[in-house]
Amino acid sequence: MTAPEIINFGCRLNAYEAEVIRGHVVNAGLEELVVVNTCAVTAEAERQARQAIRRARRKQPDARIVVTGCAAQISPEKFAAMEEVDLVLGNIEKMAPESWTNLETSNGPVVRVNDIMSVRETASHMVSGLDGRARAFVEVQQGCDHRCTFCIIPFGRGPNRSVPVGEVVRQVQTLVENGFNEIVLTGVDITDYGADLPGKPKLGSLARRLLNQVPDLPRLRLSSLDPMEIDDELLDLIAGEERLLPYFHMSLQAGDDMILKRMKRRHLRGDAIAMCDRIRTLRPDAVFGADLIAGFPTETEEMFANSLAIIEECDLTHLHVFPYSIREGTPAANMPHIEVKERRARAKRLREAGSLRMQNLLESRVGKFAEILVEKDNTGRCERYLPVKLDSEAAPGALVRARITGRDGDKLTAQKLTAITI
Repeated sequence: MTAPEIINFGCRLNAYEAEVIRGHVVNAGLEELVVVNTCAVTAEAERQARQAIRRARRKQPDARIVVTGCAAQISPEKFAAMEEVDLVLGNIEKMAPESWTNLETSNGPVVRVNDIMSVRETASHMVSGLDGRARAFVEVQQGCDHRCTFCIIPFGRGPNRSVPVGEVVRQVQTLVENGFNEIVLTGVDITDYGADLPGKPKLGSLARRLLNQVPDLPRLRLSSLDPMEIDDELLDLIAGEERLLPYFHMSLQAGDDMILKRMKRRHLRGDAIAMCDRIRTLRPDAVFGADLIAGFPTETEEMFANSLAIIEECDLTHLHVFPYSIREGTPAANMPHIEVKERRARAKRLREAGSLRMQNLLESRVGKFAEILVEKDNTGRCERYLPVKLDSEAAPGALVRARITGRDGDKLTAQKLTAITI
C-alpha cells in the first residue's frame, strides 16, 4: 500500500490547512490516497492544480484522488468533471475529521461543497507541527468581508471570522513545546482580525497577548498586512518588541491612485508610503515586501509608472508580482483588459526593480550579525527574511547566531557563531 500524499498549492493558510488534513488522513488510517489542495488566486494556479491531478493519476493509477481548496470550492463542477478525480471537498468540508473517516464509503465522483458564505465561525485546529518545515503557520483568521474587484478569494473562503485569542495562544504554546522557534500568524486578511469576536480585539492585541503568554517563543512573524488596517497597538509592538520580526509584507496591489480605486482597495499610494515611513521610524531595521498586480484593466503606462515608482518610494525588497489574471465572476473581468503580453512585460519590469533593491539590501547586510532560523542544507532565513547559507552544520529548526560574510547571488553567506536554541 502507498502512503497518502498531500499536494499543496497557494498561500501559507493552505500550508497550515494541509497539515490539518494530513492529521485527519492519518487518524482515519487512509492509504492509496492523493489530496490536491488547490489555489484560485490566478488562472495559472488552477492550471497547475489540474496538471498535478493528471500526474498523480499516472503515478498512482489505483489511488483515490480528492480535490479540495479554493479552486474546488469556487468551481467544484470543473474538477468533478475530470476523469481522474474521485471526490471534491469544499474548504469547510476538508477541515472536518468526518469527511476523511467516511471517505471509504464514498462511491464515484462526488461533490461535497456547501455554501461557504453562510459560515460564521472558524474552528481552531490543533497541529503539532508542519511536515518538513522549520517555521510553523498558525491560522488566526479566515475569509474576507472586502470585495476587491480583481479577487475571487472571498467566494472560496467566505466571510471574515476569527479564532479566539485563547485558542491561538494554546496552539502556539503547543508548537513551541514541540520545538518550533518561529511562528507565522496567517489568514486571508489578518489585519481584520477580531472584528467578529466579543470586545473586537485587533491583531495588535492578539500579538501582544501571544508574546506575553508564550514567553518561550523566540520569533513571531506576521503574514500579509493591509496598510489601512494596521492598528496602533500593533505599531507599539513593532516599536518595542524584538521578538516580533522586522519584515512586513504589505498587500498593496498597485501604486497608482486611479487603479487602486478601480480595484476597490482601501488605501491610496500616499497611505502606503506613509505607513512604511511610520514603521521604519518606529523600527529602523524594518524591511518591506508587497503584492503587486501588473497590467490591471485600464492601466496606462503612466499609471504603471506609479506602481514602478512605489517600489523605490517604499523601498520594497521582497516582491510577489502577478500579471493580472482574469477571474470570472469578479467586476474586473468586465473591464477593458491589457494585452497578456504587456501584462507579462510590466510584471517583468516590477520584478527587476524589486530585484535591484533586494541586491542592495543583501549587500548592506555583509559584515553584520544575524539570527538564522535553519531550514535545510544549512540554509535558513534571518530576521529580515533574507536567505542565508551557513558555513557549517546546523540542525533544521535551530536558531543560530551568525556573522554575514558575503553574498552569493540571491543568498547571503555567513559564519556560524553559536546555537541560540534548538
